[in-house]
Amino acid sequence: MEPLTRIMFRNVGGISKGKWLNLFRQSEKNSCTITSQEVFDRESKYGAHNYHPLPVALCRGEGVFMWDTEGKRYYDFLSAYSAVNQGHCHPRIYRALVEQGKLLTLTSRAFYSDVLGEFEEHVTKLFGYEKWLPMNTGVEGGETACKLARRWGYACKGIPKNRAKIIFVEGNFWGRTMSAVSSSTDPTSYENFGPFMPGFELIPYDDLEALRRAVTDPDVCAFMVEPIQGEAGVVVPKDGYLKGVRELCTKNNVLWIADEVQTGLARTGKRLAVDHENVKPDILILGKALSGGFYPVSGILANDNIMLTIKPGEHGSTYGGNPLGCKIAMEALRVLEEEKLAENAEKLGRILRAELGKLPKDVVTLVRGKGLLNAIVINEKFDAMEICLKMKDASLLAKPTHGHIIRLAPPLVITEPQIRECVDIISKTILEYAK
Repeated sequence: MEPLTRIMFRNVGGISKGKWLNLFRQSEKNSCTITSQEVFDRESKYGAHNYHPLPVALCRGEGVFMWDTEGKRYYDFLSAYSAVNQGHCHPRIYRALVEQGKLLTLTSRAFYSDVLGEFEEHVTKLFGYEKWLPMNTGVEGGETACKLARRWGYACKGIPKNRAKIIFVEGNFWGRTMSAVSSSTDPTSYENFGPFMPGFELIPYDDLEALRRAVTDPDVCAFMVEPIQGEAGVVVPKDGYLKGVRELCTKNNVLWIADEVQTGLARTGKRLAVDHENVKPDILILGKALSGGFYPVSGILANDNIMLTIKPGEHGSTYGGNPLGCKIAMEALRVLEEEKLAENAEKLGRILRAELGKLPKDVVTLVRGKGLLNAIVINEKFDAMEICLKMKDASLLAKPTHGHIIRLAPPLVITEPQIRECVDIISKTILEYAK
């Protein structure tokens, strides 16, 4: 991919390349006139303390790199939890934002816009569904899927009123709304936030026998699962699990909801993670990389027999389906397809896992993942956060999940020389802890 400053300013919006370049350089200068410590202190003083970020204050991104306020460059190995699969500030997506931003950004769904139908046609044809319901954030997509599944359960399956159940798996993570934490097994998500949503039940992940028992209950309307559990530490199910899920849900007239907010859109080496087993869920949730990191865009795909059970006025969002988000999302999807980012993720993911698999087993007990969604499991006698801080000092940014697991998920535009350089950084850091 060409450097951002070479592509981004090709007469965008009628403004000359020279003027845009000057504006860009000025914005770079203006955005980095504060020290990292000043950034930390200001957030601590004025912001809620609901996150514990790695101590790095970022002010610029391009491709696989981000820069802090002191000008140090880092490899990004988190990709905003896979929201920037296309790389930071991708110039094509940027142009789509600018061009639509000067025309029409928001109407609400009180009126039609000329863009929503265009995006609906694009996304439904690409993924092979009949209908798209747009929202904004990933967790809204999950909420929408649950709501739609309940409605289908009453309208189509004949479940008695207020008795519909949705089955989730242990270790799931799909957000922090009250519904999402009601399905959680992580105390940091649910502790002291009750009472919780009724009608949610939990079974073990990657356990078809447990699912078989659960879906025989006639009040179950849906089973919602991540094809690979991201926040749980990139937990990959056994081969055949997804096919088994499809068969059991079909046999018992239960909707399968696939949460592909993090695993979808080329991250795992396929367009969708479910494509690894050539199966299709009844409801597909998308988000994150759907906008390439420029704007919150999410939604769900389903066919008419499910989607049309929701009637006018029964669900919606002021910003859902707005023209700006739709244009951005269409270009974000085109970038994934035309730049063959799934293929790149598949190829480089194999190299990454093969090289990390050579690390000492007394420090890295397991390497797992698909495509460029991977994790190293650290021996619990070592501090995974300390390891991440050392990698930060070596110019690579990653963060632990569940204490001892380090997720490794760079933007999908990364090249083979870059992935090998990053392997070298990770390996040198890990070897400091080896016997």
